[in-house]
Amino acid sequence: MNEATEAPDAPETAEAVAPEPPAVDQVPEHDLAGAIEAVLLVADTPIPEAQIAAAVGHTPGHVRALLAELADNYTAANSGIELREFGGGWRFYTRDRFAPVVERFVLDGAQSRLSKAALETLAVVAYRQPVTRARIAAVRGVNVDGVIRTLMSRGLIQDCGIDADTGGTLYRTTDMFLERMGLGDLTELPSLGPLLPEAGELDDV
Repeated sequence: MNEATEAPDAPETAEAVAPEPPAVDQVPEHDLAGAIEAVLLVADTPIPEAQIAAAVGHTPGHVRALLAELADNYTAANSGIELREFGGGWRFYTRDRFAPVVERFVLDGAQSRLSKAALETLAVVAYRQPVTRARIAAVRGVNVDGVIRTLMSRGLIQDCGIDADTGGTLYRTTDMFLERMGLGDLTELPSLGPLLPEAGELDDV
């Protein structure tokens, strides 16, 4: 009887392996706090701790602990710089009590300030958003086309769709508005809404 012969093993084939991304060099522990400060210094928007962690090569948990420690250190040192967690990220801010000094330096007069008309229009958008240009004009009693353009150019408001009833463009405030006002979200706005006309009063606009 012929002995059964085993089939030869199939030749091994090399599996295609995607190259791994290069590992980020881990910042030494003694330099880590300084590296985090350097990253924050160039940020113009709040940076998530996971993004900072990726840059320095440490875990988000470790980075978060250092961020909290840095924030406490700035406060304990009576520094004019404040490190705050805001809008899902971390960023340097000037401390509130030094706001008058910073304002005098940055504004250097009235040329960079928003006009009274712009501030009034911004308030209407903030409390009645989303709101059309026509409804804003109805609340203020004047044409707001130029002011709307100014607020949009400053990044404080943006269009957010079309009103189904009138076909007018709707406007709302931006994240920059919240950041400049020091608010986490719109629920933190002061309770001034009742002072403005209700939407129903503007139905004829």
